[in-house]
Amino acid sequence: MPTAILILGLASLALAAPLLWWILRGRRRDRSLARLLDLADEMERLLDRSQERMQALQAVVGRVPADIGAVAQASLDGALPVREAKRDLLQHRLWIKHHGQAARQSELDAACNALARARDRLSGELADLERAGAELAEATEASEQAALREPPGLRRGAGEP
Repeated sequence: MPTAILILGLASLALAAPLLWWILRGRRRDRSLARLLDLADEMERLLDRSQERMQALQAVVGRVPADIGAVAQASLDGALPVREAKRDLLQHRLWIKHHGQAARQSELDAACNALARARDRLSGELADLERAGAELAEATEASEQAALREPPGLRRGAGEP
């Protein structure tokens, strides 16, 4: 009788181990897919915020004389990089939708790492953009205040070279 219990216990263990492995593997896959979608959402929010910040900066650059602000205005007018990034993000989302369930764990991990790196890079660039915008707004305000103290004959308008 004890041998039968031992054999039954070993057989149960032999069946339970692969089942447990399969369940844990599925949970890891689900966590990876959820992380991919969360990262995609974060990227989309950062891209939207970048686009909003660029539009807000156009008002500041518009107050600067054209000869000084031309390069900045050209950079702000060119929304192509943000549109391309949004298109790339959409392609990531489509890949997740079509291939996420069948993808190997290494592919999911690589996709998570790639999105995390892109998010970190974009976050840093957005911080730089916000810092530059604040510095430009401060310098523009100081310049406008100084211009008000000049005699009227020496002043130039915002759009004049």
